[in-house]
Amino acid sequence: MPDSSERPYKHILVCRTDAVGDVILVMPLCGMIKKYYPDAKVSLLGRTYTKPVAACCIHIDGFVNMDDWNGKSDAEIAEILNDLSIDTVLLLPAYKRLAYIMKFAGIKFRVGTATRWFHWLYCNRLVWLSRKNSPLHEAQLHFKLLKGIGINESPSKEELFQYYGLSNIEQLEDRYKELLSESKFNLVLHPKSGQNAPEWSLDHYSAFIELADKNKFNILISGSVKEKDELASWLKKHKNQVTDITGIFSLSQFIAFVSNCDGLLACSTGPVHIAAATGIHAMGLYPTEPFRNAIRWAPIGAKAEHISSSGSNLSDIEPQLVYSKIRSWEK
Repeated sequence: MPDSSERPYKHILVCRTDAVGDVILVMPLCGMIKKYYPDAKVSLLGRTYTKPVAACCIHIDGFVNMDDWNGKSDAEIAEILNDLSIDTVLLLPAYKRLAYIMKFAGIKFRVGTATRWFHWLYCNRLVWLSRKNSPLHEAQLHFKLLKGIGINESPSKEELFQYYGLSNIEQLEDRYKELLSESKFNLVLHPKSGQNAPEWSLDHYSAFIELADKNKFNILISGSVKEKDELASWLKKHKNQVTDITGIFSLSQFIAFVSNCDGLLACSTGPVHIAAATGIHAMGLYPTEPFRNAIRWAPIGAKAEHISSSGSNLSDIEPQLVYSKIRSWEK
């Protein structure tokens, strides 16, 4: 571990400006930073909708909302960053504009991948990292950039979950506790992905629901407000078999609710990573397609599992196979 004379990093900004699942998978990196630099402040640069996720992580001390930069000049953004006394930035997504802003703001240590030409212009700590042909999980790939701040430790996939720190979770409101069964296995099915990943068909979910023993499973269907409309007619077919929880939660309360459930089934989308990080059973369904497969995006957790198809969609993953695996999770 670097000694005190080698610890110039006081406020480290970790950039992850995309979706909920991506923010979940950057938490282990923040945990590793805290292991080596416990006195450093770690902030996350993200979007408005991911702020509640970051707030649940004990390793993330602050949140910088990139959406607040809309309409602001480079000088105004630089002033925001300087007011926060940020001295170090880890550029996980390789965006030219973001790298430029960090140099313009005069951030002292700017870490980026050497494989992006613009990082040679705007970063002063370059790390060789090629995501394209890497056999590593997305969460493991993040750790490569830590070399730029003197951290060379990189946990195995099996060790990653120890660094989540997703424990600063809101208390679940009483009205939502009533949706949970004390005697059955509370299983969340999250059928949609916002078109961000190949989805298991609703027919497959229907077959799974028919297979499930309703005396043992309390099945809850989750989704966003928009997805509630998409799922309305399908949900109507199963109104006596499942509980519709689509669109009823804030993101903070959804995380709290999931953490109080027993298991969750979804494709490669944020909720499956939330479930894995909270420590409940999580089953992810994945294609074998490069860059979207389980090698890169499977849920990471002590009780996380995945099933892969044989092609670019999930059509050949049989409901019976999924149910047989989930049935083994029963209390």
